[in-house]
Amino acid sequence: MSERPVYSAAVVGCGAGGTLSIRALAASERYELVAVCDQRQEIRDTVAKEFPGVRTYADYRQLLAESPTDVVCVSTYPPSHEEIALAALETRPRGMLVEKPLGDTAAAGRRILDAMVKSGTPLAVPHGLVARATSLEVLGRVRAGDIGELRLVEIENAGWDIINAGIHWFQFFVTLIGDDPLAGVLAAVDTSSRTFRDGMRVETEAVTYGWTRSGARVVLHSGDHVAHSRPGKDTLFRLVGTGGVIEFWGWENGYRITGPTGAAEVGPVPELDRSGHQVHLEELARHIDEGTPDYTVADASLRALELCEAAYLSHRHGCLVTFPLADFQPPEPSNWDAGTPYPGEGGGRDGRRLGA
Repeated sequence: MSERPVYSAAVVGCGAGGTLSIRALAASERYELVAVCDQRQEIRDTVAKEFPGVRTYADYRQLLAESPTDVVCVSTYPPSHEEIALAALETRPRGMLVEKPLGDTAAAGRRILDAMVKSGTPLAVPHGLVARATSLEVLGRVRAGDIGELRLVEIENAGWDIINAGIHWFQFFVTLIGDDPLAGVLAAVDTSSRTFRDGMRVETEAVTYGWTRSGARVVLHSGDHVAHSRPGKDTLFRLVGTGGVIEFWGWENGYRITGPTGAAEVGPVPELDRSGHQVHLEELARHIDEGTPDYTVADASLRALELCEAAYLSHRHGCLVTFPLADFQPPEPSNWDAGTPYPGEGGGRDGRRLGA
């Protein structure tokens, strides 16, 4: 059997996500890390010291012009993804990786994905929960019907926010529900601490409630400090079906399943021998080998981004956000103060006579 090709690769942005890509590329037999780009001199010096021979750049335009590669990984902060990804696409790479969230808005993410699909360029969006043994086993058990029909996914996550962590959690929810379209989102968001994280303004604490056309629900409680329903678990997933419940704990190994015959702790589940980024990058290499792009993960990531954006729109406009998100129009601003006495004038509708 002939040896599989090795693809040259470059990474733009050497923060947390970029570092994961750099290490995954260096560890994989499918890639040769050729160049990296970061605006920070100290980061470029660190990469050059650890990976001698890798070219370093301060400007992604210079990298694309002087060191074109088979694969480009875009790992900068979300508002810059669209500009850099579309510029990289003009160099005609054989494949690309774009960190999640795909963009700072769902529209930006859609433009990136549409451009990849139109050009036929394979795309990786590295979501860890679809590249880990525990969460993949949980996904398999839900799809096999081990807890009946999935009706509710509850998620608790402390120390993080809707856009930077919720994008992971919602992507897993979207993967669980498959083709069931999203229908609506309501969110309550506290911004009193004026927190920012990874280049984005985020909430102090929030509860996001979403549902699909079939009635499956997702509830994400996120923020700096979240009251845990299971002590010691900073991240908790509770998948409630018509015939049972599965709990697992984000990046932890193992899970708990409760069904008609009782409860059982499962684990430790043998971990994969590669990082999540390496799993996604090697799957990308396979798609390049076969000339068969698969945008399943990217599509799920974009749907997750729509959930994130819908939560912030619900907060911003104080309303229910409906899907398709591209068709949503916020209502006119309202001074209707729920929970205060009705003065008997100024318009409104009688909630006792809605069926009349």
